[in-house]
Amino acid sequence: MRMDKKLRILLADDHAVLRAGLKVLLNAEPDLQVIGEAADGEEAIAQVEALRPDLLLLDLTMPKLNGVECIETLVKKHPELKILVLTMHDDEEYLKAVLRVGAKGYVLKKAADVELLSAIRTVARGEMFIYPTMAAAFMYRQLVGPAEPKRKDKKLKQLSEREEEVLRYLALGHTNQEIADLLHVSVKTVETYKARLMEKLEMRKRADLVRYAIDHGIIE
Repeated sequence: MRMDKKLRILLADDHAVLRAGLKVLLNAEPDLQVIGEAADGEEAIAQVEALRPDLLLLDLTMPKLNGVECIETLVKKHPELKILVLTMHDDEEYLKAVLRVGAKGYVLKKAADVELLSAIRTVARGEMFIYPTMAAAFMYRQLVGPAEPKRKDKKLKQLSEREEEVLRYLALGHTNQEIADLLHVSVKTVETYKARLMEKLEMRKRADLVRYAIDHGIIE
């Protein structure tokens, strides 16, 4: 980023109050300027095309087109665009999903103002920014490695890899829509996987799935 001009930022979030607050915060900085806003994924892509911002500050769960799909589309069309995800999801799977498709940063909405500003400037310089507590936890798991899951139950062996993945997300408390976003499938497909899980594991309630996942090492 050149120091003789402001970093041009596009805000994409479906909460108008949050966008308004961010706009005030960012425009108060001498080197930052909010040049546009978007309330859903499709509008975010259109605004990038029209305004050509330097950086997109993007929420993950938005109407019409979710954040992961947005990032995939924009990275292909505008590889020079810096994308920083601003989200409520303190979840390693979301982090891995957005980094995999080309985002350059991940910061939580609960972050202090100074952390967000630091994240924006870090990504603008072409460096990666990951919210500190998530970065530390992620690095720890990479170094230590995950615990070996228990594989004693015959029913568990009947599950496909994708069914087990859906089971894990369900047990972690994700909604069907969030799971669909993470797996890049439709909500209807997630519901189908959920029905198969219930049938194969002979269960009737989501709470049963959570307990099963804990008991058999799918989640801790």
